[in-house]
Amino acid sequence: MKPVRTFLPALAALILVSGAAFADSPPLKKVDGIAVDAAGMTVYTFDQDAAGSGKSVCNGPCAGLWPPVVAPAGQLAAPYSAVTRDDGTKQLAYKGKPVYRFASDQKPGDRSGDNLKNVWHIVQD
Repeated sequence: MKPVRTFLPALAALILVSGAAFADSPPLKKVDGIAVDAAGMTVYTFDQDAAGSGKSVCNGPCAGLWPPVVAPAGQLAAPYSAVTRDDGTKQLAYKGKPVYRFASDQKPGDRSGDNLKNVWHIVQD
């Protein structure tokens, strides 16, 4: 019985460390110099969103064309944060600006929303 008692604390520690490592991974990654979400889809910012305002102005029909990227649960490290949308959901923000996908992008690598109407832009550094 004693080996089980020493095994369980070690297993619990491993789970905690694994969870911490997962929580520290950035919610977006860079592919070919642009930011993409976990599915590999290009993400965009909207010029009408004010950085650091904690809000998204793209709601209703706008959010149908530009679905918000949902913020992951837990603490986010800079340059990431979360904004609260009008419906109460949490949206991922990059450098204080909410990020979105474009509904017309069909597969990873599509970038058809870049510079659309001169107000939508791919997230890049």
